[in-house]
Amino acid sequence: MARGMEDPEPTRSRPLAVPATTTIARHAEVHRLAVAGREPEIARSIGTRVCQAWLSISRFAAVEAMATATLTLGPDVDAFYDRGWARAATGRPWLALEDYQQALALHQQAGNRAGEAATLNNIGHTYHGLGDRQKALDHYREALPIQREVGNSAGEIHTRYNIAMIHHAGGDLDQAVQQFEHIVELERQVDHPNLEDDTAILEHFRREHAETREPT
Repeated sequence: MARGMEDPEPTRSRPLAVPATTTIARHAEVHRLAVAGREPEIARSIGTRVCQAWLSISRFAAVEAMATATLTLGPDVDAFYDRGWARAATGRPWLALEDYQQALALHQQAGNRAGEAATLNNIGHTYHGLGDRQKALDHYREALPIQREVGNSAGEIHTRYNIAMIHHAGGDLDQAVQQFEHIVELERQVDHPNLEDDTAILEHFRREHAETREPT
């Protein structure tokens, strides 16, 4: 199973604290007024922060509505990205891909490599969900060198995990083991919270691989 979608945290505004429901409601009202008053900078800044908070608690319909409202003021990379995430999470992968492609183009135009890599990862994840493993792998592999370039070890771990699971599902245990060896090494370097679990997966894959090589 894929580990999921990635948020390009270094490129985005800090989200609102999830427990602060009154604050979120107040910011949502500010966003509504900014959209009505045609104030794109305010709407985009507030919309990004509120949508991140809502994504973290699975308020996908609210995210889609807010992002769509923001987009009435013109193209916005975060609004496309957040709406794509919401649509993917609610079973509309083709619409999600349209939004992600828009976000990808904007990240590339802006030279935002971290955002580009995160969006490529999410496009890959969406194709993975559609059962198109080759397209998923293509996008994951495109994201991987960018994540290394920008020093995003968490994103690299995330993407390598997804690549490994595709290879495992396809019976390519060599590649699955290689990817998990990279994952565990990266996790050791940063004291990652998934280190113990991923080490166990690596050992399981190694045993599975050894069993397939045993003569019958």
